[in-house]
Amino acid sequence: MSETRSNIDPRDRLIVALDVPEAADARALVERIGDAATFYKIGMELCMAPGFFELLTWLRKQDKKVFVDLKFFDIPETVARAVARLSEQGAQFCTIHGNQAIMLAAAKAKSNGLKVLAVTALTSLDRGDLDDLGFACDVDALVLSRARRALAAGCDGVVSSGLEVEKLRREAPHELICVTPGIRPVDNDVISGGSGDQKRVMTPTRALKAGADYLVVGRPIRDAADPRAAALAIQSEILSALAP
Repeated sequence: MSETRSNIDPRDRLIVALDVPEAADARALVERIGDAATFYKIGMELCMAPGFFELLTWLRKQDKKVFVDLKFFDIPETVARAVARLSEQGAQFCTIHGNQAIMLAAAKAKSNGLKVLAVTALTSLDRGDLDDLGFACDVDALVLSRARRALAAGCDGVVSSGLEVEKLRREAPHELICVTPGIRPVDNDVISGGSGDQKRVMTPTRALKAGADYLVVGRPIRDAADPRAAALAIQSEILSALAP
């Protein structure tokens, strides 16, 4: 049975961000976490290190799911070729930026179960940042507009802050997949010294109650004294939040 929003394995809802400088560091973190996580995100920092695709292959051999977060943004043909190549690598999710032509090209090029997610508004942006970028609309309106356009183009979902997910669930098509970064447990200030460069953050329970499908968690797990215990605590919170 293919995965839909209604039958996501609860253990897959936690996506651990491997925000580390080297592939060896990523492997060590995955091994420390063990069976407490099934889904991992690899992004731009690791892409700049040797062994990026070897790491992706290794993760798949460990029966882990992989979210490749490189936010492709180029001419449509180049993005399409990148998505097509990534489809061959066994990843589950990838991210793209861009206009309708880029989203259409990416959606057409995906295969082998790869789901294309459009980035709506980075969680490091706030109202002042949008003003600087020349956006007259507020964050909610921007996110909703991009989500609707992404689905119309054939993308599978979006990456969106938990603060906008509730509105997406009310006003965007039901089949939209929502992957939510900027997730911080309530004791995150103790773990990582605050939210850092993330300005629009939310706890796991609040994000799931708002309608998020997947939660991306980085520093609260990576920087914990016991990453496995931190991941298990979030898995437990996910199960509690999903309970009827």
